Amino acid sequence: MKEILYQLLSAFVGSMGFALVFGMRRRYLFAASLGALLGWGVYLLTEHFLSNSFLPPLLAAAFALSYSEIMAKALKTPATLFVVPAIIPLVPGGSLYYTMSYAVQRDMANARVYGTRTLESALAIAAGISFVLAVRELRTKRQG
Repeated sequence: MKEILYQLLSAFVGSMGFALVFGMRRRYLFAASLGALLGWGVYLLTEHFLSNSFLPPLLAAAFALSYSEIMAKALKTPATLFVVPAIIPLVPGGSLYYTMSYAVQRDMANARVYGTRTLESALAIAAGISFVLAVRELRTKRQG
């Protein structure tokens, strides 16, 4: 339980640092960082209950975009302001690092394993975002 709290806090602080580096206005920092914490929470929860490695980042990214859209409407600002920091914890940096490290060491078997994980996570994030955008577009067309 303690490790989960550390991970959630790290997602919050890490995304806040990212947002600060890229000049986010201070009035949006908490909401953007909260999206990262909640999105990472969705990832951890789904990872715990599902043995699939594709669904947790997909569902977490879909949640992050949905959260971002809600916050954008509530605060009357573009959703991009919230979605970028919210997906930062989901980016497969560790597996990308190991992919490149093994490739440089010419250990292609391990490079393939980690490269596949990296690609799978990146595709899952993109699919989660695309799914929410497609649903929003369909809803907009039905209402219009």
